[in-house]
Amino acid sequence: MSWLWAIIVGLVLGVIARAILPGKQDIPLWLTAVFGILGSILGNAVAGWIGVEDTKGIDWIRHLLQLAGAVAVVAVGDMVWQSLRGNRRQRT
Repeated sequence: MSWLWAIIVGLVLGVIARAILPGKQDIPLWLTAVFGILGSILGNAVAGWIGVEDTKGIDWIRHLLQLAGAVAVVAVGDMVWQSLRGNRRQRT
C-alpha cells in the first residue's frame, strides 16, 4: 500500500510543482509522477537532516520541504528531459 501512496503523492506533488514553475514543462505525466516521488524523497531526507521528520499533528514543514524538493526535481528534470529529446529551448 505504501507504493500506491508514493505514486499518488508523487503525482500530486509533481503536478503542483509544474503549476508553480513558470513556463511550460514538456514532460509526460508519468515522468511528472516520478519526479514528484523523487522530490518527496528528497524533502523527507532534508526533514530528517534538520530534525523535523516526525512531529505531533500535521507535519507542515516536512510537506513544504517535499514540495520544494518536487519543484527542484521537476525543474532540473525538465531541462534534462529536453536535452535528451533534443528540444532545447531558450527561456526568456
